[in-house]
Amino acid sequence: MTVEIIADGVHLPKSLLQFVYKFKGPDKTALCTDSMRGAGMPDGESILGSLDKGQKVIIEDGVAKLPDRTAFAGSVATTDRLVRTMVNIADVPLVEAVRMMTLTPARIMRIEQQKGSVQKGKDADLVIFDNNINVSYTILEGNVIYRN
Repeated sequence: MTVEIIADGVHLPKSLLQFVYKFKGPDKTALCTDSMRGAGMPDGESILGSLDKGQKVIIEDGVAKLPDRTAFAGSVATTDRLVRTMVNIADVPLVEAVRMMTLTPARIMRIEQQKGSVQKGKDADLVIFDNNINVSYTILEGNVIYRN
């Protein structure tokens, strides 16, 4: 049995991230952003759901909250943030945190023949991080589509 976790440093405490990693390991744990449209945006207002009938939310402190701030309204995490959290907060080795963001989800979705690792014959989709685990480049099918 596999598990998906929102490892954004807000939804789950360090102790639970470490517990899941210890007992499930990187091959049974998938990192999941579960993000809404406000992902990666600065603090401020956003909408959860459709633009015309969605719920107004406040992005604050790295998470979307209900306007009255009584509860989380969704995740605004990015994939690099999840990897960074697992490495810097949960003390997971970088290579295993990356596997939890790439190959493990690909296996769960049964697309590991095309995605999830760098091998001949697979899609040439890559994300290149800097030393602080911030995205420097995104490569899709061998083409650079984002450069920071």
